[in-house]
Amino acid sequence: MNHRFTGAGVALVTPFTTENKIDFNSLERIIDNQKKGGMDYLVALGTTAETPTLTATEKAEVVTFVKEKKGDLPLVVGMGGNDTRKIIKQINKFNFNKVDGLLIVTPYYNKPSQEGMFNHYKAIAKESPVPIILYNVPSRTGVSMKAKTTIRLAEASEKIVAVKEASGNLTQITRINKYSPDHFSVISGDDPMALPILSVGGRGVISVVANALPQKLSSMIHLGMEGNFAEARKIHFELTEMLGLLFKEGNPGGIKALLNIQGIIENELRSPLYRISEETYLKIKEEYQKLS
Repeated sequence: MNHRFTGAGVALVTPFTTENKIDFNSLERIIDNQKKGGMDYLVALGTTAETPTLTATEKAEVVTFVKEKKGDLPLVVGMGGNDTRKIIKQINKFNFNKVDGLLIVTPYYNKPSQEGMFNHYKAIAKESPVPIILYNVPSRTGVSMKAKTTIRLAEASEKIVAVKEASGNLTQITRINKYSPDHFSVISGDDPMALPILSVGGRGVISVVANALPQKLSSMIHLGMEGNFAEARKIHFELTEMLGLLFKEGNPGGIKALLNIQGIIENELRSPLYRISEETYLKIKEEYQKLS
């Protein structure tokens, strides 16, 4: 079975200028670094992109720009929401040229039942011309899609090809890997969980840290997928302290601080998000110097 979206994916940040405009020059540098760093695919307009703070025009501009700069890397676009009909309207109007998949987050705030989520995704899959990655991130949405629902969806449509799992529940993730059909993949939605998820049958990660450290992240994932867990674990251990710091005050504040330390972007976020504390910034800088 040829699984789509296997290996190392990156959830791209949206860099901003000091005037709070999208910094496309910095975004191009990040994309170029992904290509040079051995990454397998790009994800635009995900959580890390601060997508809720972007206007419809800005979202379209980001997608168009990434399409132009991505080279041969596949592109997944985030298009979630909590109104099924609205998402379907977006899909029907969207230009899918050079887009290889959609990342659809579980509906937030209105907290649908498992049956509600099943019907939500089934309706979207029927309309989408490209494969769909489910996105389960209960810490942000307030609702968790159970393993049984994920497996049902995978069985209901071959267009539903993967789940980005950010529940942190390894038992649930193991159950999905065990019982889902052959065309379906589990992708880690947490950098610290990427290697453990690979060990129970996962097929990669959609990473935050890869924005700044694509070579290390892609090497770890590729080694793990080859079964070389001894070498992959060395990189996992090497990144452990950095990952803790990057997520200490929330995402994408930490990764934007690291990219700023690298001289790639301004340390700017859109309200209500805000830059991390000076104390954590300095600890990230110190840890980065150890990694360099």
